[in-house]
Amino acid sequence: MSGRITEVLEELRRGDLSAREELLQLVYAELKRLAAIQMNDQPAGHTLQPTALVNEAYMRLLGDGKSMAWESRAHFFRTAARAMRSILVDFARAKTALKRGGKAPRITFNEEIMSDGALTYELLAVHEALERLEERDSDMSRVVELRFFCGLTVEETGRVMGMSERSVYHVWEHARAWLFREISR
Repeated sequence: MSGRITEVLEELRRGDLSAREELLQLVYAELKRLAAIQMNDQPAGHTLQPTALVNEAYMRLLGDGKSMAWESRAHFFRTAARAMRSILVDFARAKTALKRGGKAPRITFNEEIMSDGALTYELLAVHEALERLEERDSDMSRVVELRFFCGLTVEETGRVMGMSERSVYHVWEHARAWLFREISR
């Protein structure tokens, strides 16, 4: 199946928009698994569900009718992970804006949904630190995205990144230490 994903991505790169449906069928289960892992780290009562996260990410990736020139299957999944992270960060920002009154119209909400603001702020802090890490070392940033936001194992991350498990582990350890220092400031 991995080979077929690469072929379909190549068809999209050549402008064959009919390949979007086949791509969705090929990657949906994996994207949903990754979304479920990401949603496990969200506060209890989070209103965004894994299926909605996958659908929103897929729409961001392909919904405008324009296809991106993904270099590979790994590049596609890294881009999908980044889209999911962006959606969760946007969701967290909107939630914190609502807590402060924001410019949004007043709505009634379930206090249980908003009760764990610490996780929201934590997600935003990680996101901001990850943006700084991206500027310093893009490989470290990608490893963090795949490990932290997608929940991939060291082995899976190595396959996606084209790195040995030992290299992924080494990069992961350095990235975690760097992020800890950044977030602790």
